[in-house]
Amino acid sequence: MHTKQAGLTMNIRDNNLFEEDFTVWAEVILPLALPVTYTYGIPETMLAKATTGCRAEVELRNKKYAGIIKSVTQNKPAYQTKPILNVLDDEPVLFEQQLQLWKWMSDYYMCSEGEVMAAALPTHFKLSSETVLIYNEEAGDDFSHLGDEEFLVAEALLLKKELRLTEVQQILDVTHVYPIIKKLIDKKICFVWEAMDEKYKAKKENYVLLNPLYSSEDALSKKLNDWKGAPKQMELLLAYLHLEKTEGDVLQTELLKKSGATAAQLKGLVEKNILWVEKRSVDRIKTLPKNIDIDFEFSDAQQQCSDAVAKAFEGKPVCLLHGVTGSGKTQVYIKLIEKYFSAGKQVLYLLPEIALTAQIIRRLQKHFGGNIAIYHSKFNNNERIELWNKIRTGEIKMVLGARSALFLPFANLGLIIVDEEHDSSYKQQDPAPRYNARDAAVYYAGLFGAKVLLGSATPAVESYYNAQQGKYAFAELNERYGGIKLPQIEIIDTRQVVQKASAGAAGGRGKVMISPQLREAIEKTLEADKQVILFQNRRGYNPYLICNTCGFIPQCNHCSVSLTLHKYSNKLHCHYCGSQYPKLITCPACGSNNWLEKNFGTEKIEEQLEEDFAKYKVARMDVDSVRGKKAHDNLIQLFEQHRLDILVGTQMVVKGLDFDKVTLVGILDADGLLSFADFRVNERAFQLMEQVSGRAGRRNEQGKVMIQSGNVKHPVLQWVQQHDYKQFFTLEIESRRQFFYPPFSRIVLLTLKHKDKNTVSNAADRLAALLQQDLKDYIVGPAPPMINRIRNQYLMEIMIKLPKEKGMSSTYKKIIGNHINLMHSDKQYKSVAVVIDVDTN
Repeated sequence: MHTKQAGLTMNIRDNNLFEEDFTVWAEVILPLALPVTYTYGIPETMLAKATTGCRAEVELRNKKYAGIIKSVTQNKPAYQTKPILNVLDDEPVLFEQQLQLWKWMSDYYMCSEGEVMAAALPTHFKLSSETVLIYNEEAGDDFSHLGDEEFLVAEALLLKKELRLTEVQQILDVTHVYPIIKKLIDKKICFVWEAMDEKYKAKKENYVLLNPLYSSEDALSKKLNDWKGAPKQMELLLAYLHLEKTEGDVLQTELLKKSGATAAQLKGLVEKNILWVEKRSVDRIKTLPKNIDIDFEFSDAQQQCSDAVAKAFEGKPVCLLHGVTGSGKTQVYIKLIEKYFSAGKQVLYLLPEIALTAQIIRRLQKHFGGNIAIYHSKFNNNERIELWNKIRTGEIKMVLGARSALFLPFANLGLIIVDEEHDSSYKQQDPAPRYNARDAAVYYAGLFGAKVLLGSATPAVESYYNAQQGKYAFAELNERYGGIKLPQIEIIDTRQVVQKASAGAAGGRGKVMISPQLREAIEKTLEADKQVILFQNRRGYNPYLICNTCGFIPQCNHCSVSLTLHKYSNKLHCHYCGSQYPKLITCPACGSNNWLEKNFGTEKIEEQLEEDFAKYKVARMDVDSVRGKKAHDNLIQLFEQHRLDILVGTQMVVKGLDFDKVTLVGILDADGLLSFADFRVNERAFQLMEQVSGRAGRRNEQGKVMIQSGNVKHPVLQWVQQHDYKQFFTLEIESRRQFFYPPFSRIVLLTLKHKDKNTVSNAADRLAALLQQDLKDYIVGPAPPMINRIRNQYLMEIMIKLPKEKGMSSTYKKIIGNHINLMHSDKQYKSVAVVIDVDTN
């Protein structure tokens, strides 16, 4: 894609521009939370280039933005329009299907198209202007009448002729510089431009080439035989010829590295016109050779499942594949991908977590080589642009990615695979759009006439219900690959465990960390040269501290939550706003220094394991320990290569990872999973425990799972012990029907936020009263959530359970939107923020 450089545009109002008689107009989406899109006139000189999907430079409120042209029309608006200032692209950066997806998302998830655009486009596509000061040559160089700060800026302008706002801030060492700038403008020292520059820059590398005069063997031999230059230059030339013969194109850096020569020696050969140096644009992301090698055979069960999926796609566009853990679902996906790739179609393979992509990409690259690309939020902005353009042009046909990959500009999409489709990570939380990638994938595929395969060992209740009702097709894979049995599950009653202060308990009292039964099982597993995974869904060292004298619990100053002790920083952390506090020595309430460390997080477990199993290698996988683009992959590879013996982690260790030598899995605190105040608590707990148990015994022998709980008769534990998803679903769906929860209703959660507690409470009451007028039977609340203050904002919630009446969803949402606007029309509630979460998790 050729992209035009958006140059400096002077911030001067030319009234003639606004009076131009346009014949064609464009509806433009801006990357802002605006309630509507704006229409701009297309100047005659830009008519040929201003097409749907291109970026256009436009002005809004004295600032310039790069918006996306949504549509072009000859219907004259009823109001005066500003002109498009520039068309930034020679061809569209996305297609009609992506714009349709944006529109659907904004309607369904009750947000603006601008918010969807901000989430969808790589940052370097979303340009906005930056203020630039330009020196007025007529001002001269007499600055004696200026104040000190004005003088500093004026001197810098005299030297540099132009300064960006950030440079002015650096010169004055303050952030608020607008009063100074205004004085300089008033005194005619400078004027203001609005600069909007492309941020993407192609990566350039120096390549070394042989002068074509020496391309023939005779000419080259003659030059070498008659050599009169420095011997080192001769060595460098011979090294170049060897590299060119063995590797083709020769990078300057590689040549100097492998030859041991210096840049000066290369410069000598260039000056003698023997070698040339040429700058070329190169890819930031290196790819493998593009080959396909499917080197495995299906088991009978996999073949039957694959046939069932193929047959299902003949009648329905969406199929749910329910396959037990370790059943070989990925191999079914691989052969399906090959089928669509061979037919010339593009394929999107979605995963819920970046942590999963590292292991899966290696498996897929083994079979598809450089035909498959990976896309997720940890790529830098330039890398994202390059991948975006390769997918848009069809150069890349297979993409593996997390939920953000759904926004990529596919042109010929044939298949979307949503692996671990039940996972809550597919739901975006903040900021808007708060979309579910699984549900959006179903809509997106429909725009191309593509197929969707949803896969999971523990399907979401809504997905399984849709399959039962015939909305989705259904396929099963009920046995593990190679005939391995599902793991044996033992439930340990922690109430019966004799607790000892020396080890195994959190702080000597409270919850059991590692029971004697689990400790013994870990020892036997490690002695057998096998690996262990321990799961605890709490990071940090201690989830909270409590004063043993007065009961004081340290809390965040900005949120209504207790602070978590992290040993690596030796500080108390808030997991909601990120604030950190020094570890308390003395209780601020009573002056005591007698603290109890309650419960345990992954840091404390890691420390205990390193102490108890000193000769074995222990690692931790949570958001604190795996930072950076390759941190997940490095840790996973160490565990795969058996250079680690025990892996302790949060949900990251649960999701679809495949390790040959793991035969024991421990779930350290099942009660913590079963105690959330949420209608999905049983579903989430069953999925997490069944998924983590699925990491055990995936090769050659049956694995073992040990679950620690103080409530051993909880029905979820019985279903997990029997690996009985169907029994879980039967009872769960009946409970949902009885209390009118999804899939029998559609939940819209409204969260009101304000710094004043009374204001947000009154606003919630007012909004609820308005909603009662039209949605009386469907309103729950208002009520404060469990954590009712985050980042100094007090929260109130209103839950709306909407019936799934055909064609009524948009009507109900318009009613909700109108009542929110009506509440905001009251001056006292204008500053109350309302967050709308459709299909909340």
